[in-house]
Amino acid sequence: MSSVEADDLADLANHNDDWRDRVLSDPDLILDDRDLMRALIAANDRQMGGNIVDMRGIAMERLENRLDRLEDTHRAVIAAAYENLAGTNQIHRAILALLDQAEFTGFLKTLATDVAATLRVDRVRLVLESADATSTSAPHVQKLEDVLTVVAPGFVADYVTGGRAVPHRQVTLRQVGDGSEAIFGADAAWIKSEALMQLDLGEGRLPALLVMGSDDPHQFRPSQGTDLLTFFAGVFERQMKRWLG
Repeated sequence: MSSVEADDLADLANHNDDWRDRVLSDPDLILDDRDLMRALIAANDRQMGGNIVDMRGIAMERLENRLDRLEDTHRAVIAAAYENLAGTNQIHRAILALLDQAEFTGFLKTLATDVAATLRVDRVRLVLESADATSTSAPHVQKLEDVLTVVAPGFVADYVTGGRAVPHRQVTLRQVGDGSEAIFGADAAWIKSEALMQLDLGEGRLPALLVMGSDDPHQFRPSQGTDLLTFFAGVFERQMKRWLG
């Protein structure tokens, strides 16, 4: 054997001894490495032969599968938490934009500008019921035609429920159905989902509806939570009562 080969064998032995010492002093080097653990278990199975049932290996495999599922759940929970935090921040910024307005006209116009942009929706409309069918021709209403829709009494309940006897909910999330043109006008052709927030403007006043529309059919879905929009609707409702006196 040449001196070079002898040196190589000596280096390999030293390397193996070094690796062995490291593993003995810190077993987590192997335990935390899934690929290495799988290789060791597979080697152990080959030595045991195919006629022996390795209960410990089966248990480890099941634990590994459970760990994978727990990690997936952990990632999903973290993602949901971040999404909820981002949604909360958006709602807060939208509310602050409303509270900054010193005039009622600016308060309503902010819905179609700052609020829509902050909440990343394409359209925001305030629907007010009125017994006066000619109220839509009033100058103050025409100035707000990009955000305000005046309808006949009973429209809000019919639009939200579709004429069906369903439990009352302050916030309804859904894909856009028939009749949306009465709210969105020509934009109804491309509005695909909507959030409906029913408003109680006080005793003696007809119901109102705050509507957010999106061209994304999946932005508002019945399976989504409504807590943040319920909070937003509650703040908006109280501000409307203040403006109306």
